[in-house]
Amino acid sequence: MKPIITLFAALLFASCGEQAKKETTEKEEEKTVKETEAIDSPKLRHVVLFKFKETSSEEEIQQVEEAFNALPSKISEIKGYEWGMNNSPENLNKGLTHCYFLTFDSEADRDTYLTHSDHVAFGDIAGPHIADVTVVDYWTK
Repeated sequence: MKPIITLFAALLFASCGEQAKKETTEKEEEKTVKETEAIDSPKLRHVVLFKFKETSSEEEIQQVEEAFNALPSKISEIKGYEWGMNNSPENLNKGLTHCYFLTFDSEADRDTYLTHSDHVAFGDIAGPHIADVTVVDYWTK
């Protein structure tokens, strides 16, 4: 009788562990599905490339950088933001040195950003220092 009780206890213990493992696996799968859906939903990217005037000082360029970097905290339609400076060894940047990469959920959000008073004010700060600019917008696929 004792072996039967031991066997029963072992099976009961094992099944409890399987239930917890199953619940954990289901939660992990649910989280993965949500993350995948978030990644898979198309996003509108707005890429801005600047070439600064040779007459602009490092301090003036830094003011432009800081002003652009402040926009995501001022304009709620910006859902993602990053920036950096060109470091490509290919020398194909045509003098464009600064890249700003913004993400929007919709074209309406992007259009709100373009006409937003803080974006217009940024243009007043950056404009005198920009020798050239390239902008590309695209939907992620």
